[in-house]
Amino acid sequence: MGLISEVLLLPFAPARGSAWAIRQVLQEAERIYYDPATVRAELSRLEEQLEAGEITEEEFDRLEDELLDRLEIASRGSAGTGNGTTP
Repeated sequence: MGLISEVLLLPFAPARGSAWAIRQVLQEAERIYYDPATVRAELSRLEEQLEAGEITEEEFDRLEDELLDRLEIASRGSAGTGNGTTP
């Protein structure tokens, strides 16, 4: 960009910086959400809750399906992008 456009766009610099920061936070949140180790730990906790009688079999099945979907997305994403996030 030229000097004039930089000067004209200067008032928008905080918004551009905020947008970048928000993108970084979202990328990190997705990385953690789809991390296979995180999903496996949640599956383990879910099984413990079922065994302790804290959740019903139906709840367990529903939540397990959601976690297995996340694990599948993570494995697909890591094969395509190498970082475990969604493509």
